[in-house]
Amino acid sequence: MPQLADRLSRIKPSPTIAVTTKARELKAAGRDVIGLGAGEPDFDTPDNIKAAAITAINGGDTRYTAVDGTPELKAAICEKFKRDNGLGYKSEQITVGTGGKQILYNAFMATLNPGDEVIIPAPFWVSYPDMVLLADGEPVAVPCMQSNGFKLQAEDLEEAITDKTKWVLLNSPSNPTGAAYSYDEMKALTDVLKRYEHVMILTDDMYEKLVYDDFEFVTPAQVEPSLYDRTLTMNGVSKAYCMTGWRIGFAGGPVPLIKAMAKIQSQSTSNPCSVSQAAAVEALRGDQSFIPKHNEVFKARRDMVVDLLNDCPGINCSKPEGAFYVYPSCEGTIGKTTPDGKQISSDGDFVTYLLESFDVAAVQGEAFGLSPYFRISYATSTEALKEACERIKRACEALS
Repeated sequence: MPQLADRLSRIKPSPTIAVTTKARELKAAGRDVIGLGAGEPDFDTPDNIKAAAITAINGGDTRYTAVDGTPELKAAICEKFKRDNGLGYKSEQITVGTGGKQILYNAFMATLNPGDEVIIPAPFWVSYPDMVLLADGEPVAVPCMQSNGFKLQAEDLEEAITDKTKWVLLNSPSNPTGAAYSYDEMKALTDVLKRYEHVMILTDDMYEKLVYDDFEFVTPAQVEPSLYDRTLTMNGVSKAYCMTGWRIGFAGGPVPLIKAMAKIQSQSTSNPCSVSQAAAVEALRGDQSFIPKHNEVFKARRDMVVDLLNDCPGINCSKPEGAFYVYPSCEGTIGKTTPDGKQISSDGDFVTYLLESFDVAAVQGEAFGLSPYFRISYATSTEALKEACERIKRACEALS
């Protein structure tokens, strides 16, 4: 019997991956399951990006690279930060990892000591707290109510900060809610953070380009330049460029932190895939015209899903500013009974009911730190989304 590390008892497997896996298993068994759990675009990687990867392969670009990114990719990332965010970084301030998740993990591993606190607005991406726990830190979840657009309020941030706070983690647009902070909303938070010089800011901007209704994205160091030296601005090519499987994330930040993260990476995964890095250069420097076209499709799906869910008894769904998720409340179903006599006591019960009885796979709000809600990804076909929402409506109507 293997003797496993005690730290594993502090974390749990990713609930979103578990839902996606379960949906695939049921499909393989012949069930007509509509999976709404996966957080990846249903569009293919654009041809120019794929062509850059093929060119790299044919050119023999298949060997080890620098541990935390090639010079060419770091240069392209610097250009991106300047062009899109008005942030000036040099190559030594850039790190590249195997997806955004590794960037976050490296940052926590490089900075957290036992007892250090990381403030995480809830609902949160499921991996944030567990990565903090693996690094011996303490996640501090701050509930963000639907009445406030699922966004962290300045007074709640101030109340959560202690002398043990090492990081504040911000994610805009958000996974799982799609909520995004306007300039004024972000400024209210950065005004608080200016007063606490011991606190670093880690911002997850992975969904930056997926915003709708003329919303203008901002990132903390852009809004408040005085925070630049204690902010790690994380992004990647997974979502906007439809490159989830290519596994490239990146960040800009203070040189000492970037070097420390490179040290962690040098003793874990080492460099990201050389071919993926070449493709990411093309993604950042090449044609961007497909992004607004994709966003038009996502916006139409969002509007349809919000309208259809709000027509379901017991469901209340806000309209998010970005990403490709909605986070509807299922509070109106709690306490009701399914046709086979089971009581709905939690959002976990509700999504289990949807999957087992109506073949719709969603993720329970408990996994994201705020109940009773559930997450739906609308990064799938319009036809599948419409059918899924119709099934959810029938499921709600069948409760008594």
